[in-house]
Amino acid sequence: MRRREFVTLLSGAAAAWPLVARAQQTEQVRRIGVLLFNAENDPLGQSDIATFQQALQELGWTKGRNVTIDYRWGAGDPESYRAYASELVALAPDVLFGAGPTARALQQATRMVPIVFAGLNDPVGGGVVASLARPGGNITGFAGTENSTNGKLAEFLKEISPRVTRAAVIRDPTGPAGQGNLGAIQAAAVSMRMEVRPVDARDAGEIERGLASLAREPNGGLIVPVSAQAILHRELIVKLAALHQLPAVYGNRFFVAEGGLASYGPLYIDPFRRAAGYVDRILRGEKPADLPVQAPTKYETVLNLKTAKALGIEVPTSILVRADEVIE
Repeated sequence: MRRREFVTLLSGAAAAWPLVARAQQTEQVRRIGVLLFNAENDPLGQSDIATFQQALQELGWTKGRNVTIDYRWGAGDPESYRAYASELVALAPDVLFGAGPTARALQQATRMVPIVFAGLNDPVGGGVVASLARPGGNITGFAGTENSTNGKLAEFLKEISPRVTRAAVIRDPTGPAGQGNLGAIQAAAVSMRMEVRPVDARDAGEIERGLASLAREPNGGLIVPVSAQAILHRELIVKLAALHQLPAVYGNRFFVAEGGLASYGPLYIDPFRRAAGYVDRILRGEKPADLPVQAPTKYETVLNLKTAKALGIEVPTSILVRADEVIE
């Protein structure tokens, strides 16, 4: 090879080195640890993860090519949340993702690894972030329902069933958001002269006893804000509401899809899709402290007319005209 040809070849190869290096950096395999509060066989949890993974893929992160995702399923057990959080941190992930109350367990397990959450109720009141605009620390994400929204559930119940004078509220006693939800509902119920009593949801037996007690008196109703415990026991809650003939309003549509009367609340799946965007930004170099916690932006009203008929309720036109979905 002549010297001029060799120099030309060498120069071309040197110019290509940065491109090769960038390509290798782009294809570096990153690691995401995911902690769910559901049981692994819960279709809702599987749907959440499918949405999260699809959104990641649309942003250029493909399992087996440039990202590894480790999943752990807490099945509603706070002790499991803590154990799995430590397990995931030990895998040295680039970022952690937690659904609902599992975010607190992840934060307790590490103050170094970036964390993104979805569907965590009252992250400020629970001490997870300093503020929505400036979360601080290593954690940020997408909040669940706001307390003001839960207050509207009391109004919704009275509107759909004016005879209700007493209402049970399914409360998750395992975190601070449960008390906040109850307080918002009690404040809204005062003007409607509606008595509100909490039913804790630590386990199925507690829910069964609480609703059976309410059903012994007339004009009862049920309010179910979205929480991890309510989600885990959703089939039982809907079944008991039907058994005791209790008009019930819920904080999300999947309760209504499974036979509940009506719901008002944010799109449950939306935070999982949006959270993938924050995970992407962190993997590309941004810090959680610089990403504001975002509140829900999309809400929907859903009715189940078959359930209304079974309860002898004639749904007011005012509700029908504003419903986003009517299940018949």
